[in-house]
Amino acid sequence: MASNMEMEDSSMPGRGKLRIVAIMLALSLSMFVAALDQTIVATAIPTIAAKLHSAAGYTWIGGAYLLANAAGACIWAKLSDIWGRKLILLIAVAWFFVSSIICATAVNMQMLIAGRALQGVAGGGLLQLVIIVISDLFSVRHRSLYLGLMECMWALAGGIGPLMGGAFSEYVTWRWNFWINLPVSGLAFVLLLFFLDVHNPKTKMIDGIKAIDWFGSLSVLGLTLMLLLGLDFGGVTFAWSSSQVICLIVFGALCSLLFIYSEKRLAKYPLMPLGIFSRLSNIAALAVTFAHGFVFIAGEYYIPLYLQSAKEASPMRSGILTLPVVLAEAFSGMITGAVIHRTGRYLEMIWLGLALMTIGTGLYINLDVDSSLGEIVGYQFLSGFGAGFLFQTPIIAIQAMVTQDETASATATLGFIRNMATATSIVIGGVVFQNSMGQMRPSLLATGMPENLAEQMTGDSAAASVEIIKTIDDAAQLLAVKEAFAWSMRNMWILYTCMSGLGLFFSVFILKTTLNKEHVETVTGLPNEKKPVLEDVQSS
Repeated sequence: MASNMEMEDSSMPGRGKLRIVAIMLALSLSMFVAALDQTIVATAIPTIAAKLHSAAGYTWIGGAYLLANAAGACIWAKLSDIWGRKLILLIAVAWFFVSSIICATAVNMQMLIAGRALQGVAGGGLLQLVIIVISDLFSVRHRSLYLGLMECMWALAGGIGPLMGGAFSEYVTWRWNFWINLPVSGLAFVLLLFFLDVHNPKTKMIDGIKAIDWFGSLSVLGLTLMLLLGLDFGGVTFAWSSSQVICLIVFGALCSLLFIYSEKRLAKYPLMPLGIFSRLSNIAALAVTFAHGFVFIAGEYYIPLYLQSAKEASPMRSGILTLPVVLAEAFSGMITGAVIHRTGRYLEMIWLGLALMTIGTGLYINLDVDSSLGEIVGYQFLSGFGAGFLFQTPIIAIQAMVTQDETASATATLGFIRNMATATSIVIGGVVFQNSMGQMRPSLLATGMPENLAEQMTGDSAAASVEIIKTIDDAAQLLAVKEAFAWSMRNMWILYTCMSGLGLFFSVFILKTTLNKEHVETVTGLPNEKKPVLEDVQSS
């Protein structure tokens, strides 16, 4: 049964404009809180660690959320295939609500980290399910407009998150970083409950449990957690050559082989159908997604480090000065959605986005101690404008090449690749930065800098030592430290520019196809339950 999913009342049979607005508001709110909690704690972590008297948990307040977010995304998508989108989305929103209460009422660091991990599990589900539900409700061509709206919400959350976190911590209490989620997720739950109308398979609990790809789920969890923990621990908690780091990375890599074997040989209903990788165009779209995720997160994460070190900006000022990149991403994301909606052209947007992102990231290489405000803002805008074209276009490219039944799995696979790209990007960029800072140690000592201070500036904790820069009184030593940070970050930008260029190369292999304007309702549930439903639709 096909229906043209336009924006008018006739686009969604049985749904009026008010229903469409309510559904999109609920999905926007869900996307907003899931994205907000990735960044809102960034400026609040020092305050939280001090209030809970635990410096040991400093990195895990943010890390627990991101790790759990990456690990659980694919599983949520498959659960929604079995039991239907609405039920699983409501569970994800409710889970996020409850876990936010745990975080807000935490009495110690252990409780907060556990709450953040639970939040991350739910947040990973929300980020995936929102995209999947939009893909269910609208045709491939028309969904781009709404994906652009979601991208705008993502960028908005990323931009105001650090500012809100700093304001709450300074003027109210750090706990409001989590209390703020309750009214937002609560409203989203109510709107979804009453207005979201998608296929409900009514799968029996026991049948659904039997259908879950348990071995695949466990192996993908092992792959994600062990690999990311190994990369996260390396050079910080343990040496890269330590048995802990080596074992985590090796066994994480082995889990990838177990996952492939499970999906190919064992799973009756695979978590990630390998047929997605049978087309070169799909592989190219996933490669572009990885390159984009690897590069765009670096600008948002490391530009503040440059500003706080080489330019001696305060944390709040550095947050304000990084707004150009997220605002540019939001603006170009909205443009992308509108262009694809009107013209159906997405491949040109991918090429343009990668070209601009490569040029903008390449210009970051020029940033040094003497760079002007105009250069800093202009480079960010160019890079962010290019990156904004690439949040939804690879999704459109891969969804256009798969059937409607495979849309959820393809979307979840793309989300998994993007999560892995962003997580590994921060770690690998950090390794390049630390090694580069180590090479600058002799030049710092040559200025007469004390041995212990030079060790702090160039050791594994160099990025965490930016506040010390403001305590250096000697002008020659201060200039040498700022130049060391700028030069070390220059090496990172070379890496990220090369990765962006690699994405541009892979984009050549993405096929162009006509985006379908007709929408076919997605029928969820197990295959043996779908047949009667399809027969009823055909007979009607």
